[in-house]
Amino acid sequence: MTSTAPVSPQIHPGWRDALGQEFAAPYMAELKQFLLDRKAAGARIFPPGSQWFRALDLTPPDQVRVVILGQDPYHGPGQAHGLCFSVQPGVRPPPSLINIYKELERDLGIAPPAHGFLEHWAQQGVLLLNAVLTVEMGEAGSHQKRGWERFTDAVIARVNALEHPVVFLLWGSHAQKKAANVDARHLVLKAPHPSPLSAHRGFLGCGHFSQANAFLEEHGLAPIDWRLPPTASQN
Repeated sequence: MTSTAPVSPQIHPGWRDALGQEFAAPYMAELKQFLLDRKAAGARIFPPGSQWFRALDLTPPDQVRVVILGQDPYHGPGQAHGLCFSVQPGVRPPPSLINIYKELERDLGIAPPAHGFLEHWAQQGVLLLNAVLTVEMGEAGSHQKRGWERFTDAVIARVNALEHPVVFLLWGSHAQKKAANVDARHLVLKAPHPSPLSAHRGFLGCGHFSQANAFLEEHGLAPIDWRLPPTASQN
Protein backbone atom coordinates (compact mmCIF):
# COMPACT_ATOMS: atom_id res chain seq x y z
CA MET A 1 0.00 0.00 0.00
CA THR A 2 1.24 3.47 -0.86
CA SER A 3 1.00 6.63 1.16
CA THR A 4 -1.96 7.91 -0.89
CA ALA A 5 -4.13 4.90 -1.71
CA PRO A 6 -4.28 1.15 -1.24
CA VAL A 7 -2.62 0.30 -4.56
CA SER A 8 -1.09 -3.15 -4.66
CA PRO A 9 1.87 -3.76 -6.97
CA GLN A 10 -0.11 -6.71 -8.35
CA ILE A 11 -2.26 -4.73 -10.77
CA HIS A 12 -1.86 -4.59 -14.53
CA PRO A 13 -0.42 -1.27 -15.78
CA GLY A 14 -3.40 -0.88 -18.13
CA TRP A 15 -5.76 -0.76 -15.18
CA ARG A 16 -3.41 1.39 -13.13
CA ASP A 17 -3.41 3.97 -15.93
CA ALA A 18 -7.16 3.71 -16.58
CA LEU A 19 -8.01 4.13 -12.90
CA GLY A 20 -5.40 6.71 -11.96
CA GLN A 21 -8.01 9.30 -10.98
CA GLU A 22 -9.72 6.78 -8.71
CA PHE A 23 -6.51 5.83 -6.91
CA ALA A 24 -5.77 9.52 -6.33
CA ALA A 25 -9.27 10.38 -5.11
CA PRO A 26 -9.90 11.24 -1.45
CA TYR A 27 -12.32 8.34 -0.97
CA MET A 28 -9.52 5.88 -1.67
CA ALA A 29 -7.36 7.50 1.01
CA GLU A 30 -10.31 7.14 3.39
CA LEU A 31 -10.68 3.50 2.38
CA LYS A 32 -6.99 2.92 3.02
CA GLN A 33 -7.30 4.41 6.50
CA PHE A 34 -10.34 2.27 7.27
CA LEU A 35 -8.45 -0.88 6.27
CA LEU A 36 -5.41 0.11 8.30
CA ASP A 37 -7.59 0.84 11.33
CA ARG A 38 -9.39 -2.50 11.07
CA LYS A 39 -6.12 -4.35 10.74
CA ALA A 40 -4.71 -2.49 13.74
CA ALA A 41 -7.80 -3.52 15.70
CA GLY A 42 -6.99 -7.16 15.03
CA ALA A 43 -9.42 -7.85 12.21
CA ARG A 44 -8.48 -10.60 9.77
CA ILE A 45 -9.07 -9.20 6.30
CA PHE A 46 -9.53 -11.40 3.23
CA PRO A 47 -8.05 -11.76 0.68
CA PRO A 48 -4.44 -10.85 1.53
CA GLY A 49 -3.51 -7.31 0.50
CA SER A 50 -1.36 -8.54 -2.39
CA GLN A 51 -4.48 -10.10 -3.95
CA TRP A 52 -7.03 -7.31 -3.61
CA PHE A 53 -6.61 -6.41 -7.28
CA ARG A 54 -5.93 -9.91 -8.58
CA ALA A 55 -8.85 -9.74 -11.04
CA LEU A 56 -7.41 -6.53 -12.51
CA ASP A 57 -3.93 -8.00 -12.70
CA LEU A 58 -4.94 -11.15 -14.58
CA THR A 59 -7.38 -9.49 -17.00
CA PRO A 60 -6.11 -6.24 -18.58
CA PRO A 61 -8.82 -3.80 -19.69
CA ASP A 62 -8.29 -4.24 -23.42
CA GLN A 63 -8.56 -8.03 -23.07
CA VAL A 64 -11.90 -8.13 -21.22
CA ARG A 65 -14.48 -10.15 -23.15
CA VAL A 66 -16.78 -11.29 -20.33
CA VAL A 67 -17.56 -9.75 -16.94
CA ILE A 68 -18.93 -11.81 -14.04
CA LEU A 69 -19.89 -9.76 -10.98
CA GLY A 70 -19.86 -11.01 -7.41
CA GLN A 71 -20.69 -9.20 -4.16
CA ASP A 72 -17.77 -9.46 -1.73
CA PRO A 73 -15.02 -12.04 -1.16
CA TYR A 74 -15.48 -15.34 0.64
CA HIS A 75 -15.01 -14.72 4.37
CA GLY A 76 -13.57 -18.08 5.42
CA PRO A 77 -9.83 -18.58 6.02
CA GLY A 78 -7.87 -19.51 2.90
CA GLN A 79 -10.75 -19.14 0.45
CA ALA A 80 -10.62 -15.73 -1.24
CA HIS A 81 -7.84 -14.73 -3.61
CA GLY A 82 -9.27 -11.76 -5.50
CA LEU A 83 -11.53 -13.42 -8.11
CA CYS A 84 -15.28 -13.64 -7.58
CA PHE A 85 -16.65 -17.17 -7.02
CA SER A 86 -13.09 -18.61 -7.14
CA VAL A 87 -11.25 -20.24 -4.25
CA GLN A 88 -7.59 -21.00 -3.79
CA PRO A 89 -6.11 -24.38 -4.75
CA GLY A 90 -6.85 -27.06 -2.19
CA VAL A 91 -10.11 -25.45 -1.05
CA ARG A 92 -13.38 -27.27 -1.71
CA PRO A 93 -15.64 -25.43 -4.20
CA PRO A 94 -18.36 -23.53 -2.31
CA PRO A 95 -22.05 -24.24 -3.03
CA SER A 96 -22.56 -21.33 -5.46
CA LEU A 97 -19.57 -22.43 -7.53
CA ILE A 98 -20.84 -26.01 -7.54
CA ASN A 99 -24.07 -24.72 -9.09
CA ILE A 100 -22.07 -22.73 -11.66
CA TYR A 101 -20.33 -25.99 -12.57
CA LYS A 102 -23.69 -27.77 -12.82
CA GLU A 103 -24.97 -25.19 -15.29
CA LEU A 104 -21.72 -25.31 -17.23
CA GLU A 105 -22.10 -29.07 -17.60
CA ARG A 106 -25.76 -28.82 -18.58
CA ASP A 107 -25.09 -26.00 -21.04
CA LEU A 108 -21.83 -27.10 -22.66
CA GLY A 109 -21.27 -30.65 -21.47
CA ILE A 110 -18.16 -29.67 -19.49
CA ALA A 111 -17.61 -31.97 -16.53
CA PRO A 112 -16.84 -30.10 -13.30
CA PRO A 113 -13.27 -30.15 -12.01
CA ALA A 114 -12.42 -31.19 -8.47
CA HIS A 115 -11.24 -27.69 -7.57
CA GLY A 116 -12.66 -24.15 -7.53
CA PHE A 117 -9.68 -22.20 -8.91
CA LEU A 118 -10.88 -19.99 -11.81
CA GLU A 119 -7.70 -18.21 -12.91
CA HIS A 120 -7.87 -20.02 -16.26
CA TRP A 121 -11.01 -18.04 -17.05
CA ALA A 122 -9.47 -14.75 -15.93
CA GLN A 123 -6.42 -15.31 -18.13
CA GLN A 124 -8.73 -15.57 -21.16
CA GLY A 125 -10.48 -12.26 -20.61
CA VAL A 126 -13.17 -13.11 -18.05
CA LEU A 127 -13.13 -10.30 -15.49
CA LEU A 128 -14.13 -11.98 -12.22
CA LEU A 129 -14.93 -8.84 -10.26
CA ASN A 130 -16.45 -8.46 -6.82
CA ALA A 131 -18.31 -5.22 -6.04
CA VAL A 132 -16.39 -5.03 -2.75
CA LEU A 133 -12.79 -6.24 -2.73
CA THR A 134 -12.23 -7.00 0.96
CA VAL A 135 -14.09 -8.59 3.85
CA GLU A 136 -13.45 -9.55 7.47
CA MET A 137 -13.32 -13.15 8.60
CA GLY A 138 -16.77 -14.56 9.26
CA GLU A 139 -18.56 -11.28 8.52
CA ALA A 140 -20.09 -11.16 5.06
CA GLY A 141 -20.62 -7.60 3.82
CA SER A 142 -18.43 -6.11 6.54
CA HIS A 143 -16.60 -3.75 4.13
CA GLN A 144 -19.58 -2.58 2.14
CA LYS A 145 -20.18 1.18 1.74
CA ARG A 146 -16.56 2.04 2.55
CA GLY A 147 -15.53 3.07 -0.98
CA TRP A 148 -14.98 -0.16 -2.86
CA GLU A 149 -18.33 0.13 -4.66
CA ARG A 150 -17.33 3.49 -6.16
CA PHE A 151 -14.02 2.03 -7.26
CA THR A 152 -15.59 -1.00 -8.95
CA ASP A 153 -18.23 1.22 -10.57
CA ALA A 154 -15.27 2.96 -12.23
CA VAL A 155 -13.94 -0.41 -13.38
CA ILE A 156 -17.28 -1.25 -14.99
CA ALA A 157 -17.44 2.20 -16.62
CA ARG A 158 -14.01 1.57 -18.14
CA VAL A 159 -15.17 -1.79 -19.52
CA ASN A 160 -18.35 -0.19 -20.85
CA ALA A 161 -16.20 2.30 -22.79
CA LEU A 162 -14.16 -0.36 -24.58
CA GLU A 163 -14.34 -0.29 -28.37
CA HIS A 164 -15.31 -3.96 -28.62
CA PRO A 165 -18.54 -5.44 -27.20
CA VAL A 166 -18.43 -7.33 -23.91
CA VAL A 167 -20.71 -9.92 -22.30
CA PHE A 168 -21.94 -9.16 -18.77
CA LEU A 169 -23.15 -12.21 -16.82
CA LEU A 170 -25.24 -10.77 -13.98
CA TRP A 171 -26.41 -13.33 -11.46
CA GLY A 172 -28.66 -12.01 -8.71
CA SER A 173 -30.24 -8.62 -8.07
CA HIS A 174 -27.07 -7.16 -6.55
CA ALA A 175 -25.03 -7.78 -9.69
CA GLN A 176 -27.85 -6.64 -11.95
CA LYS A 177 -28.05 -3.26 -10.20
CA LYS A 178 -24.26 -2.89 -10.39
CA ALA A 179 -24.22 -2.79 -14.18
CA ALA A 180 -27.36 -0.69 -14.70
CA ASN A 181 -25.51 1.78 -16.93
CA VAL A 182 -24.01 -0.70 -19.39
CA ASP A 183 -24.60 0.38 -22.99
CA ALA A 184 -26.94 -1.61 -25.23
CA ARG A 185 -24.13 -2.55 -27.61
CA HIS A 186 -22.89 -5.01 -24.99
CA LEU A 187 -24.71 -8.24 -24.16
CA VAL A 188 -26.24 -8.29 -20.68
CA LEU A 189 -27.47 -11.69 -19.49
CA LYS A 190 -29.39 -11.86 -16.20
CA ALA A 191 -30.30 -14.79 -13.97
CA PRO A 192 -30.89 -15.51 -10.28
CA HIS A 193 -27.82 -15.93 -8.12
CA PRO A 194 -26.23 -19.42 -8.22
CA SER A 195 -26.58 -19.74 -4.45
CA PRO A 196 -28.49 -22.89 -3.37
CA LEU A 197 -31.16 -20.49 -2.08
CA SER A 198 -31.98 -19.20 -5.56
CA ALA A 199 -30.25 -21.28 -8.26
CA HIS A 200 -33.35 -23.38 -8.95
CA ARG A 201 -35.37 -20.24 -9.72
CA GLY A 202 -33.69 -19.79 -13.09
CA PHE A 203 -29.93 -19.89 -12.82
CA LEU A 204 -29.85 -23.60 -13.53
CA GLY A 205 -30.93 -23.74 -17.16
CA CYS A 206 -30.02 -20.14 -18.06
CA GLY A 207 -27.58 -21.14 -20.83
CA HIS A 208 -25.36 -18.12 -20.24
CA PHE A 209 -22.08 -19.80 -21.13
CA SER A 210 -23.15 -20.86 -24.62
CA GLN A 211 -24.93 -17.54 -25.22
CA ALA A 212 -21.80 -15.63 -24.24
CA ASN A 213 -19.65 -17.57 -26.66
CA ALA A 214 -22.18 -17.24 -29.47
CA PHE A 215 -22.22 -13.45 -29.01
CA LEU A 216 -18.43 -13.22 -28.96
CA GLU A 217 -18.12 -15.25 -32.16
CA GLU A 218 -20.84 -13.19 -33.87
CA HIS A 219 -18.70 -10.12 -33.22
CA GLY A 220 -15.44 -11.62 -34.40
CA LEU A 221 -14.06 -12.32 -30.93
CA ALA A 222 -12.65 -15.61 -29.72
CA PRO A 223 -14.98 -17.62 -27.48
CA ILE A 224 -14.05 -18.49 -23.91
CA ASP A 225 -12.74 -21.98 -23.24
CA TRP A 226 -14.82 -22.62 -20.14
CA ARG A 227 -13.07 -25.92 -19.43
CA LEU A 228 -10.83 -25.71 -16.38
CA PRO A 229 -7.60 -27.67 -15.93
CA PRO A 230 -8.16 -30.94 -14.02
CA THR A 231 -5.90 -29.72 -11.21
CA ALA A 232 -5.47 -26.24 -9.75
CA SER A 233 -2.08 -24.59 -10.13
CA GLN A 234 -1.19 -21.08 -9.00
CA ASN A 235 1.15 -19.03 -11.17
